[in-house]
Amino acid sequence: MQHNVLILDFGSQYTQLIARRVRELNIFCEIYPYNNPPKDLSTFKAVILSGSPFSVRAEDAPHPDLSEIRGKKPLLAVCYGAQYLAHFSGGEVAPSNIREYGRANLSYIKENEPFLENISNDSQVWMSHSDTIKTLPTNGVRIASTKDVENAAYKIEGETTYAIQYHPEVYHSTDGKQMLENFLVKIAEVPQNFTPNAFVEEMIEELKNKVKDDKVVLGLSGGVDSTVAAVLLHKAIGKNLYCIFVNNGLLRKNEYDSVLDQYKGMGLNVKGVDASARFLKALAGVDDPETKRKAIGNAFIEVFDDEANQLTDVKWLAQGTIYPDVIESISVNGPSATIKSHHNVGGLPDFMKLKIVEPLRMLFKDEVRRVGKTLGIDAELLGRHPFPGPGLAIRILGDITQEKVDILQEVDAIFINGLKEHGLYDKVWQAGAILLPVNSVGVMGDERTYEKVVALRAVESTDGMTADWVHLPYDFLMKISNEIINKVKGVNRVVYDISSKPPATIEWE
Repeated sequence: MQHNVLILDFGSQYTQLIARRVRELNIFCEIYPYNNPPKDLSTFKAVILSGSPFSVRAEDAPHPDLSEIRGKKPLLAVCYGAQYLAHFSGGEVAPSNIREYGRANLSYIKENEPFLENISNDSQVWMSHSDTIKTLPTNGVRIASTKDVENAAYKIEGETTYAIQYHPEVYHSTDGKQMLENFLVKIAEVPQNFTPNAFVEEMIEELKNKVKDDKVVLGLSGGVDSTVAAVLLHKAIGKNLYCIFVNNGLLRKNEYDSVLDQYKGMGLNVKGVDASARFLKALAGVDDPETKRKAIGNAFIEVFDDEANQLTDVKWLAQGTIYPDVIESISVNGPSATIKSHHNVGGLPDFMKLKIVEPLRMLFKDEVRRVGKTLGIDAELLGRHPFPGPGLAIRILGDITQEKVDILQEVDAIFINGLKEHGLYDKVWQAGAILLPVNSVGVMGDERTYEKVVALRAVESTDGMTADWVHLPYDFLMKISNEIINKVKGVNRVVYDISSKPPATIEWE
C-alpha cells in the first residue's frame, strides 16, 4: 500500500475528517499519534498536522519531533499545528480577545498563491480555537485573513510549509476540499491513485504474497466488512479460506439462518456454529459494557480455537477490521483516547497460535462498500446497516438474559422491517433498538402495568465517526411504537433517541 500522506494526530475531534477529505481526493493517507509516528517516513510524500484540544502555551502541550519532516517534506499545519509552528519558531501565540469559534469568511487572500488558487475572496471557513497567532514565525508570510483573524493562513519562505488557523476538513469550510487538493496535488504533487479497483488489485496480490498456500479461517458476521474481506481473500487464496459463522445468541431475529442462506451461491466455504448457550453463559450476571465486550471477544476466540483445531494446518485468522476500529483502539497520552475496546483489534491469546490478516484495516466503511461493489457483491448486502460485533449485548443495558434478548429481537425486527417497508432503510446509516434497564408505569385495558422501556435509534453518517439523528416521520414513529407495544409482551413504552455523535455515541454502550 502506498503511504502518500501522513496525518499526525494531536487529539482533535476532527482528525478523522482530515483523513476522509484526503481519501475523497483518491489519495491514500494514514493517521498516527504525534508521539508515535512511523519510523520510516521515506514513502510519505506530504504531512498534515491536526488540530488539538491543547493550547501551545500549556506546560503539557504536545511537542512533535518534526526534524525529519519540516523543510524536507511538504507540510500543512492545521489549527494547533499552525500555532505550534508559530509559537516555537519565532512567532507569538496569545489568548484571543474574541471567541474564534464557528463560521468566518476570508477577507484577504494573497494574489498568485497556489494554496488558495480557485478560492473566492469571501470563502467561508470554520474556526475552532481560543488562542490566536499574534506574530508570524521566522520567514512567515501571511497569505489569508478574516475580519477578526489577521493571520488566518501563512506560509514559510524557503520551505514547502503552509499553516492555517481554520479547519478545511469540516463541511462548514466551503472550499476546504479545494485547499487540500491545492496543497496535496498541485504543491506536494501526490498521485491520486487510491481507487477501489486499484485497492482490489493491490490487496489480492498482497494477500497472495502474504498468505501463500496457508489455510485461513475467517469469522463471518453477515455484515458488509466480513463479507468483503471474505470475497477478497477468496479471490486471492480460493479453497484455502474457511469461513465460520457463529451464532452468539445475540443476533437479530432469525439472522443465523438468513445469513447462512445469504452466502449460498457466493462460492464461499461457510460453516455455521451455534454457540449461543456458550455466550449467554459467559455473560451471565455481567452488566459493565467493557466487561461484556471482553467476555464476548474471549468467547469468540474460544469458539474459533475449537473450530480451527478441527481443521489441519490453519495458520491465519482473518478479520473484517476497518480503519475506525483501528483509530478508536489507539490509546496514547494526548491524542484519541480509547473510546471502546474492539475484540478484533486487541490481539490473540498465547494459546491461539494464529497470525492475523486484516485486508480492510485501512478502509473507512464507505470505502469498504465501494470495494465490495467492485468485487460484484450484491447491492442489498452492501447496503446493510452496520451491526456491532457484540450484537444485542450492548443494546441491552445491564445484565443479559434470554428473556431480554427475546424481547429486544422482537422490537428490533418490527423497527427494521418497518424501515424497509416504508422505504426508509436506505436513507439511514444505522438503526436499532435499545432495551433500557428501566420499568415504567402504563395502562393496558383496565390494568396497570409496570414494564420495560425501549429506545429506538436511527442515525445518518458517512463513516460512523460523526453521526446525526434521523428525522423519521412522526406517522412512522407512531405506527412503529403502537406495533411494538401491542405485539411485544413486556414493553409498554417506546422513546426515540435524538442525540448526535458527538457528544453521544451511536451505540448506547
